Amino acid sequence: MRQIVLVGFLQAQNCTTIPAAWRHPEARLDFTSPDYYRHIGRTLERGRFDLGFFDDRLAMPDMYSGDHVHTVENGIRCVKMDPTAVLMTLGMATQRLGLGATYSTTYYQPFHVARLFATIDHMTEGRAAWNVVTSVNDNEARNMGLESVIAHDERYDRADEFMEVVHGHWDTWDDDALVLDRDSGLFAHGDRVHRLDHEGEQFRSRGPFTVPRTPQGHPVVIQAGQSGRGQRFAARWGELLFVANARLEEGKAAYAKVRAEAARIGRDPDQIRITNLVFPVAGRTLSEAEDKKAAYDELPKDIDELSLLSEGLNFDFSTKGLDEPFTDDELEGLSGIQAIRDRVIQHTGNPQPTVRDFMRITSRASLNHAIVGGPTELADHFEAWFTEPACDGFVIGGSYMPGTFEDFVDVVVPELQRRGLFRTAYSGTTLRDHLGLAVPAAGAWKPLTDEQGH
Repeated sequence: MRQIVLVGFLQAQNCTTIPAAWRHPEARLDFTSPDYYRHIGRTLERGRFDLGFFDDRLAMPDMYSGDHVHTVENGIRCVKMDPTAVLMTLGMATQRLGLGATYSTTYYQPFHVARLFATIDHMTEGRAAWNVVTSVNDNEARNMGLESVIAHDERYDRADEFMEVVHGHWDTWDDDALVLDRDSGLFAHGDRVHRLDHEGEQFRSRGPFTVPRTPQGHPVVIQAGQSGRGQRFAARWGELLFVANARLEEGKAAYAKVRAEAARIGRDPDQIRITNLVFPVAGRTLSEAEDKKAAYDELPKDIDELSLLSEGLNFDFSTKGLDEPFTDDELEGLSGIQAIRDRVIQHTGNPQPTVRDFMRITSRASLNHAIVGGPTELADHFEAWFTEPACDGFVIGGSYMPGTFEDFVDVVVPELQRRGLFRTAYSGTTLRDHLGLAVPAAGAWKPLTDEQGH
């Protein structure tokens, strides 16, 4: 029976994706301590979440006005620890919760990433997932030795070959390669461990790979591409997709489109899970939730929004007035998350939106698009999106930590379980078990043909 997928949206930083999170009077401020993450992991596992996933960027937001001072003083995602190290803290505190982290295809080498996530899959007994990103802005590039970010479509071309190399390495140990026979002295079958010998336009990687076949075969691949090029990449590689659709009809259309593209290139759409980002504000009653939302709305600042828009779109929003329209050239030159630009134009119906339009539509630093309610109202929302279907589940974003997850687990999860929409117990041990995804056969991966396209 089809069940809702639940993903906890995590940050190895001083706040959630919303900078005001650290200002909340009930937020924990010990975000550099292991106990902070252990507590969150145990809360998600208590709620039978499929996984906790760490978003990441390789720089603090300092695009706005070309300076980091406002970022640090206002706590705008200024602390960013390595997500894979923090991930292992959750792994050691839980037994079933899936564990995902972000790693960029633009600034690392495929062999390194393949080895890192294969190792995590072993160390967590089959709970690892890799969120594939191409990175979006110049401040990340400057931290990683470049002057500016690589062009949008070129990043995805590089990422396609990166994925070929990673999957190729994951497939080079046969399932029965390990023998471990002390009596005969045979450790593993040499002819069942293969070299990749990849030589492409972007990468060379020889092998042999140094990590045996993992419990899941491959760690689960997470992807969130939403531009046209990004959607094609997601349909080709993603197993768990993150989307951010605000309207049900929009979600239904996007859901059908991704599944159709996956089928077109020869993938089984039923082996893809599509999850929609939501920011729930849960209370025991609707009025309690509305009071929580009203109190939270006092916390964000305009500088939060402007800083995160500058980061996400790779453009200094301090150079324009709040009601000044963007020119065609400026809109064309926005090189970051292009789906943000496209969504603002679509929702406003204005081909030249203003800065204020960007702030209002995206709400990158506020809770303007929150789902507010008691258990009935929130469960009604999730049930409608799931059954239409507009998604297979939800990425639960936090307004503050750990309270958002505690409220959701205590208030919403029991109602979803009562309706038969969500598990009451884990049925397996691996993340693929939770998601109902097949274990890839060793050596089964093959590159697309020219007819299938990238």
